[in-house]
Amino acid sequence: MSLTPPTTHPPVQPTGISTRDLARAAWASSLGSALEYYDFALYSLASALVFSPLFFPGSNPATGLILSFGTYFLGFAVRPLGGVVFGRLGDRLGRKFVLLTTVLLMGGASTLIGVLPTYNGSPGDWYGAGAGILAPILLIVLRLMQGLGAGAEMAGASILMTEYAPARRRGFVASLPFLGVQMGTVVAALAYFVLLNTNQALKITETWLWRVPFLASVLILGVAIYIRLKLKESPTFAKLEPHEQVTERPLRTLLKRSGKTVLLGIGLRMAENGGSSIYQALAIAYVSSAAIGMKGPIGALSLVFAAAVGAAVVPLAGWLTDKYGRVRTYRAFAIFQLIAAFPIWYALSFGDTVLTIVVVSIGLGVGTWGMFGSQSALMCELFGSRQRYLGVSVAREASAVVAGGIAPLVGAWLMSLAVTAEGGSTVPGAGAGAWLPIAGYLALLTAITIAATFAVPETKGRSLEDPRDAIHEKLAS
Repeated sequence: MSLTPPTTHPPVQPTGISTRDLARAAWASSLGSALEYYDFALYSLASALVFSPLFFPGSNPATGLILSFGTYFLGFAVRPLGGVVFGRLGDRLGRKFVLLTTVLLMGGASTLIGVLPTYNGSPGDWYGAGAGILAPILLIVLRLMQGLGAGAEMAGASILMTEYAPARRRGFVASLPFLGVQMGTVVAALAYFVLLNTNQALKITETWLWRVPFLASVLILGVAIYIRLKLKESPTFAKLEPHEQVTERPLRTLLKRSGKTVLLGIGLRMAENGGSSIYQALAIAYVSSAAIGMKGPIGALSLVFAAAVGAAVVPLAGWLTDKYGRVRTYRAFAIFQLIAAFPIWYALSFGDTVLTIVVVSIGLGVGTWGMFGSQSALMCELFGSRQRYLGVSVAREASAVVAGGIAPLVGAWLMSLAVTAEGGSTVPGAGAGAWLPIAGYLALLTAITIAATFAVPETKGRSLEDPRDAIHEKLAS
């Protein structure tokens, strides 16, 4: 039985949206996504490579890494709050207003990290010999600002493109903003690749160069704001306003009416969001650890190649959802990630440069980002029109805490346990065996997502103006 009555199908092209409008929206969404994931990859790399000695000196390397990833987690922990605050505004004031606000918050915070004083002082500090405990406090404050802005950025970008898109190509068009993920990741990784090779005589933490990638955020921010100012409002939201369809108590109503849909959305993202953090932050820390001993910019280089693979996989995944269905495509990429988890992490334990680049490119570029490209239209179509922005934001960002934000902390803890179990940090190679529990952790997150796909109805072809969630529509039919 069809999930959607024929009379509810949207037109081939949303009313009032020209091809030029569609292209501008794609660029605006992609640049915002690029900024978010530039910040994400930049902070991941910095957490693994430079923040520990700059902001948490005096601790042993394992503890410093955990503290560094702790600030990384805080950015995820606050994202649900950003999702709720800006999701409500997105359903009340429009998609365009929130997209302008979130990109400004994210870009401003990232730029300010570039001028932070460090704990003991480093080249470029404006605070003299060092700011002491004030340095990590300021880092945490700016990380929280990043998290608040990111809490509704990707939700807004995916919703805008989904509501702009022609119905028959919605999966493909809605995946285009996610190309910004690859753009941002490549730029951040290349920045660190260049910095780590600029002066082999000095560590990056002994120069002011670590600041440059953060300061460069302002360039992406300027372009993103310029393009977003010229955007038209989403046609679906434009129809909601005149009919006063925005509820007065949005969060309470969401949890009451769409609680199951939110939980399904969280389940769908466990593998994708957890896998993204595990490969982008934890894998780099693992291969750079004393146990594996890989030196130089191998982590940054791996992300460049993975992003190149992802740039091809993301739109392909969106196209596949239009051809074979959202859920079937999403499940296929999740199964691929599950099958590949143990071989990939075992390969990382060898410490081979070429092998590391290849397996990270496969794991992140195909498995994780394949789900990413399949996700945009699916998540938006799961929710009804009245609270779509809030619903997608809450589902996305709650999963960002329980999967993406915690993953590096869990992984760093597992690495620390492995070091202890294998004789302590003075034993050469101690901790290399951490690949097995980390792979098991990734497999667990992925299994949760695969299970969620069997509870999610197929959403391809749904009317975006239907106020019901997809699961309610299926029951009604």
